[in-house]
Amino acid sequence: MDSATRPQVVIVGGGPVGLALALFLDAQNVACVVFDEGDAAFGHPRGNTHNARTMEHYRRLGIADRVRSLGLPEEHPTDVAYFTRYNGFELARLPMASSTAKRELVASASPTDQVPEPLHRANQMYVERFLVRHARTRPHITLRYGCRVDEVVPDADGVTVRLQGGGRLRVRYVVGCDGGQSLVRHSAGIAYAGQGSLDQDILGRRATAAHLRLPTLRRDLLAGRDAWSYWAVNAEVVVNLFALDGADEYSLLTSSVDPGSFDAGQLARIVRSAAGTDLPVRVLGHRAWTPGVALVAESFAAGRVFLAGDAAHLFTPTGGFGMNTGIDDVANLAWKLAARVHGWGGPRLLDSYASERHPIALRNTAAARALNRNLGEVERPAALEEDSAAGRAARAALGARLGTFGEQFASLGVQLGARYDGSPIISDEDREGPPADSLTAYTPSGVPGGRAPHVWLNEGRGAGSSLFDRLGPGFTLLRMGGSPPDVDALRNAATARRIPLTVLDVPAPAARDLYGRDLALVRPDQHLAWRGNRPPRDADALLARLTGAGS
Repeated sequence: MDSATRPQVVIVGGGPVGLALALFLDAQNVACVVFDEGDAAFGHPRGNTHNARTMEHYRRLGIADRVRSLGLPEEHPTDVAYFTRYNGFELARLPMASSTAKRELVASASPTDQVPEPLHRANQMYVERFLVRHARTRPHITLRYGCRVDEVVPDADGVTVRLQGGGRLRVRYVVGCDGGQSLVRHSAGIAYAGQGSLDQDILGRRATAAHLRLPTLRRDLLAGRDAWSYWAVNAEVVVNLFALDGADEYSLLTSSVDPGSFDAGQLARIVRSAAGTDLPVRVLGHRAWTPGVALVAESFAAGRVFLAGDAAHLFTPTGGFGMNTGIDDVANLAWKLAARVHGWGGPRLLDSYASERHPIALRNTAAARALNRNLGEVERPAALEEDSAAGRAARAALGARLGTFGEQFASLGVQLGARYDGSPIISDEDREGPPADSLTAYTPSGVPGGRAPHVWLNEGRGAGSSLFDRLGPGFTLLRMGGSPPDVDALRNAATARRIPLTVLDVPAPAARDLYGRDLALVRPDQHLAWRGNRPPRDADALLARLTGAGS
């Protein structure tokens, strides 16, 4: 039994991050088993945001279009709307495109547009159910829901995974994608470090998340004012409702209900207060959560055991960075595990996972906490709902303040701007500095370490027309310009080391301008590893470094 059929990796945790890792490994012909003590029903709403980078990963896996079919109807706006109450004054609105509008924007984009896959709003529970169905069709993935891992015991040659009831499995690697209370993290003796909840009235301290059915809300109160996120902000309560299906299902976040003494009747009264009128409320489920946290594991690995997603970093939901950071984690980790399993990755390759992803976790958790802290500065004066000069002034002031919160919904710098500068497996030959980091703005750059800049390769904007669609499963060497240099030495060095290498000619001048060199080497996770105007002097030494086999 070879590495393509015998399980090489155990993934503990079958949520979106664990499932994404399984799919990335499957794409690299590495067999894995996913264990999760829960079921695969995914009946409770969680995050709603699949950001532009995550959608690019879904595109590479061939599932982006199917994910886009989930969630709100295509024509439904994804605006963020703020009201005093849902039957009251609209304070501010942050316009966001519907799925149809996003598709039209992509169709008319310039050849060097950097968002081939715009952010998509669909609740995790819908996407998780799809990912499970899709994973069941893949040849290298085994799913074991309802099966608890009791112990993870690594040694020099592999990891023994002991299951509840006495079963055991021997594999080369284990990845903990098992959430904030991660058994894998605890087994490895790794602690979180960082900051806990913020002490503020709006999404601070302990909060309540709930799954609701509100059959009359849209029809009676919000007709013609459709949005994805509906805030009610007044002196009495603050509630945020997210539209799940565009009809009558919503998820709710609020600090106006204490999750420690939860009462469905009290929650219904809070929703009616936010609505400003009596309306039917059915509570389908609820859970406690802690907004404001910015916790990062002190290490992302211990020997053959790795952490990803919430097991490695715990976010406040503000900005929607948590799950997306986790999926970017496993895009980084999967190809490195595959390289080691298939024999072309060097002994130091897996060490780079922590050195590359830990700084990104610190960056992204800090950004989310800063956005959450902004909510605590919102003032809700008693006059806010008055039909008076004082009320109008209070609403204008609050609306102006809320209108500045667009940065949490336009965080393209966080979504696409992760860089691995200083990584031991990124070439440091290039002396040009990277662009400045930014929460909101993404600047494409050919400087090694960042995401490979995107280019549309022909007049179409569908499958096969994106540069990302042409990248190979291993490394891809881009040859830019009309007269690219000969790369036989690099190709031969890759063959000798059994490194999968695709050579792709990209003659468009716009691509050469973006990358700034005639040659660029792209890793399997779409990050740039090296660039130059001529092949490296020592191609073998370069590839050894980029695959963790050399200094």
